[in-house]
Amino acid sequence: MAAPSICKGTGSEIDFSYFGGAESFTEGKRSLRRTTVVSPSEQDDGVSYPGPPQDPTEFLWIMTEEPHRSRRMAIMKAHPEVTKLMGYEPLTKYVVLAVVSLQLYLAMYLRHFHPLSFRFLFLAYAVGGTTNQNLFLAIHEITHNLAFKGINANKALAVFANLPIGVPYFAAFKKYHIEHHKHLGEDGIDTDLPTNFELLCLNNVLGKTFFATFQIFFYALRPGFVRMQTPTRWHLYNVIVQLLFDYVLVRTFGIRPLLYLLFSSFFAGSLHPCAGHFIAEHYVWDGLNQETYSYYGPLNILAYNVGYHNEHHDFPSIPWTRLPALRALAPEFYDILPSHPSWPMVIVNFIRDKEVGIFARAKRIAKNNKQKHESSNSSSDRE
Repeated sequence: MAAPSICKGTGSEIDFSYFGGAESFTEGKRSLRRTTVVSPSEQDDGVSYPGPPQDPTEFLWIMTEEPHRSRRMAIMKAHPEVTKLMGYEPLTKYVVLAVVSLQLYLAMYLRHFHPLSFRFLFLAYAVGGTTNQNLFLAIHEITHNLAFKGINANKALAVFANLPIGVPYFAAFKKYHIEHHKHLGEDGIDTDLPTNFELLCLNNVLGKTFFATFQIFFYALRPGFVRMQTPTRWHLYNVIVQLLFDYVLVRTFGIRPLLYLLFSSFFAGSLHPCAGHFIAEHYVWDGLNQETYSYYGPLNILAYNVGYHNEHHDFPSIPWTRLPALRALAPEFYDILPSHPSWPMVIVNFIRDKEVGIFARAKRIAKNNKQKHESSNSSSDRE
């Protein structure tokens, strides 16, 4: 006969034969819900979990098309005046000029300080990390040709915005990012998706901490392993201008200004409050099948409103200054979607929660591979 169990603190006997092998009341307990809903609905009240936890050994494979095209069509039908929000934003070039100037000024100022001194590291993290994140997102904005009417003018501004980043970045990012929009979640094409190697090696607290700390390197190096690009003349311009700038900077002022810029770029993609957007945008949370998440908090001021990420994917031709107007125009589409209340807490929760990790990304079979698969199945059926 099995001995009865005693529940500590109460002295009551607990019959664990009713709990399927569980050894404590906390076993299988879910993390707190991390996303919020501005306008709760019957489908999602913003408190309970819309779905069960995801299998942590595999990505979330889905068969539906990405959601942004259909929502864009629905919004354009309901609000045809949305097209008035589209078009380039003249303010962008002035913001880029101001931020680049600030970074170059700080780089000159810090040439008198040791790279491992408190002042150097503090300014590289607090100011440099924020400003270079701003420049990453300026390039993101310019990638959609939203700074000027002309394509070449946008590309030239992106090369200029790239200077304080320290390494050539813009030209490669542009093509990968446009593919990310056109082929969201498609395995082997969307290089924003983690690889199977990352899933295998980084799917625990230590691995997620490593990923969050060095995510700038994952975003920089992963695309080359997944999908190589054919270089264009703008790749060449980007590399030549950046290397010439770095060479003149070091030759004239020494290595420390360049180290400041490189440290800033590292911190911008590490454990930095603004870096939470990398994880917040497309990782799956709370048992949802939702692929894209917005954030409407104050850090958007520093980040070209990239937190309005559902809005951006729905209408990539609407510039950063008008994304809040898009949300205000169509609240029935956006306020019902779960969103993140905090970018810094996204990083914290990503690391500590068991229900989210490298595995928490929605993937779909690439269209070309799907067509080949269906064609192969059709041939087999005929045979």
